[in-house]
Amino acid sequence: MKKSDIKILLVDDEPDILEIVSYNLSAEGYQVFTARNGMEGVEKAKRKEPHLIILDVMMPEMDGIEACETIRGTPGLERTIITFLTARGEDYSQVAGFDAGADDYITKPIKPKVLLSKVKALLRRLKEDDRKEQDDIFKVGKLVINREEYKIVNDGTELVLPRKEFELLSLLSSKPNKVFKREVILDRVWGNEVVVGGRTIDVHIRKLREKIGDNHFKTVKGVGYKFVI
Repeated sequence: MKKSDIKILLVDDEPDILEIVSYNLSAEGYQVFTARNGMEGVEKAKRKEPHLIILDVMMPEMDGIEACETIRGTPGLERTIITFLTARGEDYSQVAGFDAGADDYITKPIKPKVLLSKVKALLRRLKEDDRKEQDDIFKVGKLVINREEYKIVNDGTELVLPRKEFELLSLLSSKPNKVFKREVILDRVWGNEVVVGGRTIDVHIRKLREKIGDNHFKTVKGVGYKFVI
């Protein structure tokens, strides 16, 4: 996919941020769209179907956390990559962002070179998805995983998971009872070029337990996780 084909939506209520980030991304050749609050961002995401959304956390009308949750529940946007802009500490913004379905976060103040590097790393996942040679659909117990459509059917009930939750579930369930080390999970699901917090995996496992069932996910203390039928 060429840069000129990639659509990026930037959502922030600060005019200076919109101007600076838009300028740098446009100069790289990406298609850039902007929104000034979460509500406008959700509507524009539905219309434009961007490949990447850069979403501020603190905004009027609808904050970034709520906007992210709404986008993740919108058909057609399941595979959209979402990264937060945050100036707050990990204890709230970053963990809450992962809870809402975000893939990553970028901290303020924004440094253009760091921003572009992060964006390129995030978009690299699109190419990795295109290169994956895996069965599009496979069944594990009562769970059916459709990699092509990013859909899950659990005991006859269809679920649409956020991108990272889907990829984590897909990885663990691809080899039931195999223990996946934490570093392997980070590399395979998030990519070793992207730095995420140490609790990222735990947050996503907790969400999967709530949706798929606690009995399917086992913690191997000090090592990692495994999926059991």
